Amino acid sequence: MMKTKEIFISGVTGTTFMTLFSYLVSLADGENFSEPERLGQLTGRLIPKLDKQQSQALGWLGHYSVGLLFTLVYVELWHRGKLKPDLKTNLWLGGLSGLLAVAVWKTTFKMHPLPPFLNFKKYYLQLVPAHIVFAVFAGIGYHILQKTTSYATNN
Repeated sequence: MMKTKEIFISGVTGTTFMTLFSYLVSLADGENFSEPERLGQLTGRLIPKLDKQQSQALGWLGHYSVGLLFTLVYVELWHRGKLKPDLKTNLWLGGLSGLLAVAVWKTTFKMHPLPPFLNFKKYYLQLVPAHIVFAVFAGIGYHILQKTTSYATNN
């Protein structure tokens, strides 16, 4: 039960801050880098019977689901002692996750019958720091949960 809570809290925290980062980069650059919106767009183009609200909801669901999958791996590594959930480790873990995300997005766009028009190079470049933000904040969520659980247990 505790591991499920750790995955959920860490994953939602990391994904939320990653999404905020992508929105801020979008505002600064004038181009839409929002992962959930892109996923919704891809879904809507594959399933044209969906209205925009439905496809966007699926995009958000997909985005948070993938965040939880990444976090599942992180929490397993942290629990098994393979990695420490510290800032230095989470920085490079996020970098590796970002490189994996670039590979997945490239494959997705190549395989999709109607990929969006966007500057792919810029999109991929922002994905790596976005995943670093994800990993750092997933680690922060994990630490906060550990501290509050420890505090509640001791009192």
